[in-house]
Amino acid sequence: MDRAWIDQTLTDRWGSTNIVTRGILHSANELPGFVAEVENKLSGLITYRLDANACEIISLDSFFERQGIGSALLRAAEQVAREKKCSRLWLITTNDNLHAFRFYQRRGYVLAAVHRNAIEQSRQLKPQIPFIGIDGIPIRDEIEFEKWL
Repeated sequence: MDRAWIDQTLTDRWGSTNIVTRGILHSANELPGFVAEVENKLSGLITYRLDANACEIISLDSFFERQGIGSALLRAAEQVAREKKCSRLWLITTNDNLHAFRFYQRRGYVLAAVHRNAIEQSRQLKPQIPFIGIDGIPIRDEIEFEKWL
């Protein structure tokens, strides 16, 4: 894998290589993951974290929408989770990311929890988290999706 590309991708998409979920700061560039390549171009990235019998998706980025890149990366992480005998895959997104709501639900993930005002705590660990997100929606809550294997 191209570490410089991974670091730059995470920084461009997430404000740094650090990502916060449920009050934990993750160095996403140090986590396992997969890179997607389409026609010899790096086209997507997924990182994940294994913990006991669960796999948490930390980041998922696709540079070309509706090409199957995100789905393929998600399937690759799901395959690892199955191989590692995980029973649950889960992830956090923010309340402004309605695109992610649709994406994950179409792939069998269900809404597991709404962590109201959790982003306040996350900003203490990662001040780069913006206050206003997609479509001008204030970023406040962590939304947890899960898929049981």
